[in-house]
Amino acid sequence: MTRRPRRNHTPAFKSKVALAAVKGDRTLAQLAEQFDVHPNQITSWKAQLESGAADVFGPGGGSAAQPAIDGYDRRGSAV
Repeated sequence: MTRRPRRNHTPAFKSKVALAAVKGDRTLAQLAEQFDVHPNQITSWKAQLESGAADVFGPGGGSAAQPAIDGYDRRGSAV
């Protein structure tokens, strides 16, 4: 039996999978097959999404949507 090399999933992929799990229109087994990840991983990402979702609406949650100031974004990169 050959082992698959370890994969690093992007945050965008993780959120896509977690949101699909939150919808609840498919089972974990179906999602695992569709996205080629283990069902336990989907459960973990879903729990992380649900625990962090309240932070979006809390104080400072909308900081990512702040406009650029003086031609620079909040990371210091030129706009």
